[in-house]
Amino acid sequence: MLRHEPKLSSNDGAQRQREKPNGKVSSGGDFRENLPIIEESIVRIAIGADHGGFELKPPIIELLKTAGHIPLDMGTHSPDPVDYPDITRSVAEAIQQGKADLGILLCGSGVGASVAANKFVGIRAGLCHDAFSAHQGREDDDVNVLCLGCRVIGSSLALDLVQIWLKARFSGLERHRRRLDKVAAIEKENKLLPQD
Repeated sequence: MLRHEPKLSSNDGAQRQREKPNGKVSSGGDFRENLPIIEESIVRIAIGADHGGFELKPPIIELLKTAGHIPLDMGTHSPDPVDYPDITRSVAEAIQQGKADLGILLCGSGVGASVAANKFVGIRAGLCHDAFSAHQGREDDDVNVLCLGCRVIGSSLALDLVQIWLKARFSGLERHRRRLDKVAAIEKENKLLPQD
């Protein structure tokens, strides 16, 4: 399993907690309890696109390969209309099952993919159309799925955002861990609610 060493922010004097050798930070309720933690620069990245993001998928896959990553193409494989929840499921489940470390979802606006992805336990999807959101989403919120709206941003910006997002690392600062543990608790509470 891959994992990374979080970097400390130069403007924060807080000490980050050291991770245990098994890649888990603490027992019971930790927000990353059953998900892969990135250690090295080579990452397995599940990438999926609906018809709205189809044209941008090949250049992003090429970028990932050039950077030495392992892209896992989860579809779609043609510009024919498909439903974004189906593509999102493939990417999210690849992460949940440990087949991928991170995910990238491409659709027309990025909104539908991010909404669907955040329904999966352990997935923290972020819609990023600017450089700050791309790196801050990883550094503070440990976003493990990047969502891009291919009808909103151009290909050059999309490729830049992918690189920025991949280079960023979760800071591991206590305040961010605390907040993500609270998010995980909300997720767990709602998972236990009776279904209609």
